[in-house]
Amino acid sequence: MPSSNLILAFGLTLFAGLSTGIGSALAFFAKRTNTRFLSISLGFSAGVMIYVSFVEIFKISRDTLTEAIGSVPGTWATVGAFFGGIVLIGLIDKLVPKAENPHEIHNIEEMKKVPKVHNPKKLYRTGIFTALAIGIHNFPEGLATFASALKDPKLGIAIAVAIAIHNIPEGISVSVPIYYATGNRKKAFFLSFLSGLAEPIGALLGYLLLRAFLNDVVFGVLFGAVGGIMVFISLDELLPAAHEYGEHHLAIYGLIAGMAVMAVSLLMFL
Repeated sequence: MPSSNLILAFGLTLFAGLSTGIGSALAFFAKRTNTRFLSISLGFSAGVMIYVSFVEIFKISRDTLTEAIGSVPGTWATVGAFFGGIVLIGLIDKLVPKAENPHEIHNIEEMKKVPKVHNPKKLYRTGIFTALAIGIHNFPEGLATFASALKDPKLGIAIAVAIAIHNIPEGISVSVPIYYATGNRKKAFFLSFLSGLAEPIGALLGYLLLRAFLNDVVFGVLFGAVGGIMVFISLDELLPAAHEYGEHHLAIYGLIAGMAVMAVSLLMFL
């Protein structure tokens, strides 16, 4: 594996993960939430992920696996990996408590409400556990970005941008509850920014664990799982969040725009 590919893959994953910091900064410095922009952006991100998962990633996974283990077993393995990725991210989503889920919608306006801190030690501990829960939730996203960039840099760039877009409103949603838990703006910003590091850490750990076994079969299965993870994130998190932030049609317009941009960008590399 060329070192340049590894550096690019890790850099893209770091970029996507630390985009939570942009959302955190917006939570503290913006006067109001631009819900229309966030709704379109989240829909756009979902469109990119859904299109690239079904049109490109699933195909690459199936082609790789069928070439390695045969047509029928390879196709079965691809489908199994795809739904395995959905099960994995679904279990993680289920294990993260609803109150601490980073994809629960919050607005910048909530930051103007100063919380009453009755038990600072207990609330600080709550903030730490919230940040850890967020980190666990973001772990597979980092692996998805890294694996995609490692296999195909142009796909990695598209996926990194899509995940970065969805991490911006996530940063807002993370900062607000942590601020309520700690009563400290700097600490809320730091912990929410730090939670974004879960994505590059997930990528690094995933690579260290799998690099000894990296071959066409492992890459094919991993790619299939990445497709499933991204479809689940789009349907369970991005589109519902886009609807909550804005009008239904804005989310759909963003979705179609994301698909169209992804389609054109892939056609340009034919």
